Amino acid sequence: MHSPQTPDNGGSSSLTVNKTVFTASSLISIVLIALTIAFPSASENVLGRAMTWISDYFGWYYMLVVAAYSLFALYVGLSRYSNIKLGQDHDKPDFPFITWAAMLFSAGIGIDLLFFGVSEPLAHYLAPSMGEGATPEAARAAIAQTFLHWGLHGWGIYALIGMTLAYFAYRHRLPLALRSALLPVFGKERTEGWLGHSVDTFGVVCTLLGIATSLGIGILQVNAGLTHVFGIESSKWVQSLIIIGVIVIAGLSAMTGVERGVRRLSEINMGAATLLLIALLVFGPTAFLLNAFSQNVGDYFQNIIGKTFDVYAYEGAVGAEWKASWTIFFWAWWVAWAPFVGLFIARISRGRTLREFVFGVMFIPLGFIFAWFSIFGNSAIDLVSHGAVDLGQVALEDPAMGMFRLFEHYPYASVWSLAAVVIGLIFFVTSADSGALVLANLSSKGLSSETDAPIWLRLFWAAATGLITLGLLFAGGFASLQSVSVIAGLPFSFILLIYMLSMWSSLRQEGHKRKASGVDMPALIGNGLLWRERLARIVNFPSLNEAKKFMQYKVHPAMLGVAQELNKQGIETKVVRNDEDDNQGDHLSFEVLHGEEVDFVYQVYLVEAIKPVFALEQSTNIASLHEQDKYYRAEVYLSEGSQEYDLLGYTKEQIIADILNQYERHMQFLHLKR
Repeated sequence: MHSPQTPDNGGSSSLTVNKTVFTASSLISIVLIALTIAFPSASENVLGRAMTWISDYFGWYYMLVVAAYSLFALYVGLSRYSNIKLGQDHDKPDFPFITWAAMLFSAGIGIDLLFFGVSEPLAHYLAPSMGEGATPEAARAAIAQTFLHWGLHGWGIYALIGMTLAYFAYRHRLPLALRSALLPVFGKERTEGWLGHSVDTFGVVCTLLGIATSLGIGILQVNAGLTHVFGIESSKWVQSLIIIGVIVIAGLSAMTGVERGVRRLSEINMGAATLLLIALLVFGPTAFLLNAFSQNVGDYFQNIIGKTFDVYAYEGAVGAEWKASWTIFFWAWWVAWAPFVGLFIARISRGRTLREFVFGVMFIPLGFIFAWFSIFGNSAIDLVSHGAVDLGQVALEDPAMGMFRLFEHYPYASVWSLAAVVIGLIFFVTSADSGALVLANLSSKGLSSETDAPIWLRLFWAAATGLITLGLLFAGGFASLQSVSVIAGLPFSFILLIYMLSMWSSLRQEGHKRKASGVDMPALIGNGLLWRERLARIVNFPSLNEAKKFMQYKVHPAMLGVAQELNKQGIETKVVRNDEDDNQGDHLSFEVLHGEEVDFVYQVYLVEAIKPVFALEQSTNIASLHEQDKYYRAEVYLSEGSQEYDLLGYTKEQIIADILNQYERHMQFLHLKR
C-alpha cells in the first residue's frame, strides 16, 4: 500500500538559506580561522588556559551531566513511550537496518578509532591516573578506562539529541533544526525569533569546532600512515595538502546527498574496518584476545557507576591534569559533536520507534567499539609487556604512529599499514562530507525530511571545515584540538538539558493523548447503515474517479459543515484541499485552531491499494498489475499519522460523526494535559 507523505507545518515554506544563522556563523568562523592562522602562539595559549579553567571549575558538572544524558535516553527507550515512532504512526524506516547502523557508526566515530585504538590503551597502561604502570592490574584498568571514554556515555549523548530532533521533526512536523526542540519550553515566538537563531548559530559553530577536532586527529593519523608506508615527511605543509585533497573529495560526496555518497562510503567504511579487526584477531594471540575481551566487558559494566562519578578529587594537581587531558576532553568532545551527529542520525532515522532508536544508537556501535579497543589495545599491551618497549614509547610520544608500529610486529606489515591508510582516508572523507551536509542544513530554513541544503552551501561549509582544521593544527596541533573541543562543548551541554525537558514534556503529552483515545465513544460503524449496505461497502473496491467524487461530495461538505458550526461559536477553523501537489497526495484537511493549546487536525487521504487476489480481474501476478487491479481508500489521518481505517462509502452524517468522535477525544486529551 502506498503511504502518502503528510504535510508538515513548514511545508509551505521554500528551501532558502537562513541569512541570520548563516551570516552570524560565517563571521564567527572566519574570525576563528583568521586568528588561529595569524596568531598561532597566542591562540594556543588562550585555548590552553580556557581548557584548564573549564576543567577545574566544571569537571564535576561534566561528569554529572553526561551521566544524566545517558540515563534519560535509556529511560525513554525502556519507558511506556518507547513504541512511539519518530514520525507518523504509519511511517516506515527510510533505510535498511544494516545501512542505518553503518551510517550512524561512521558519522559518530570515524577515523578516531585508528588514532586512539592503540595509543589510548597503552597510555593508560604505561601512565595510569593512579597506581603503578606496566603491571597486570594497570593493563586491566587501561582497557576499562578506554571503554569508559568510548562507551555508553558518549552514545547516550548522541541518542538524546538525535531522538529529540527526529521526534519534533517527524512526529510534530517541525523543521529538522536545533531550534525546533525548544518549542515546548520557550514557545513559538521565541523559538522562531532571536532565541532560535542564537541556538542554530551556536550549533553551527559548535559543530564546526567538533568536526575540526576529529578531522585534525584524522590528518595526524593519515600523515603518520603516509610517513610509515611511503616515507612522506610529517609536517604542517603535508597536512595542509591532505586536508585540501580530502575536503575536495568530501565536497563532491556531500553534493550527492545522504542516499548516495554518504551512504555508500559508510557501508565501505564499516566493511573495511571489520576486516582489519578480524585480521588482527586471527594473526595475533587469538585465545588471549578473546579471553581478555570477555573480561574487559565485565570490568566495564562492573565499575561503570564508580568511574562515571570519579572526578579525581583526592589526587591533587596530578589527578586534575589527567582528568582534563582525558575524561573531560572526551566528554566535551562528545558534546561538541552532538549537534552534528544528532542531526545526521535524526536525518536517517525517520520511521523507527524510540526503543529501536535508543538501543540501536547506544548498543550497536558499542559492540564493535569494545571489540576494536580490546583487540587492538590488548595486542599492543601484550607486545609491550613482552619487551616491545619502542611501541610503548611511540604511543606516548606520537599517538598517530602507534597503530603502524603495532603492525610491524605482524606478518605482512606493509599490507596492513596500507589498508589502515586507505580506511583512514575513507573515514576521513565520511566525517567531512556528512559534516558539510549537516552544517549546510543547520544554516538553511524550509528543509523537509526529504531535502538537503543547496549544493553551494554544502561546498562552502566543506571548505570552512578544512580551513579551521588547518588553523587549529597550526595553532598548536593536538593540544589545541583538545582545548577547542572542551570550550565548544560546555555551552551546548546546557542546551542538551533543555532538550531533556522538552522531550519529557512532549512524551507526557503523548501519554495524555493515548489515554484520551481510549475513552469510549458511540460506535460509528453500522449506525444508520443496513447490514446489506454495510456488506456492499466492505467488498467494494472504488476507482480513483469514484474516490475523488466521494471526497468532493461527501468528505468536503462534512468538513465544511463542522467548520461552520464551530465558527458560529467563535472557534477558528481551517479547511484545505490539496490535489496531489507538493508530493503530499490528494487529501482534505480540517483543522481546529486552539491558539496556545494543541490544534486538532483531521485529514482524509486518498491512498492507493491493491485489490485482494480474489478480486483481481486480470492477474494474480503483482508485478504485472494494471490500473483496474488497484482501488482507493479514504484513510483518516490525525496529527500522529494514519488511523488505518477507511471512510469511503460513509454518508455525510457518518463522516461528521467520526470527525466529532475524534474531536471529542482531542478535547479529552487537552483536559488531561492541563
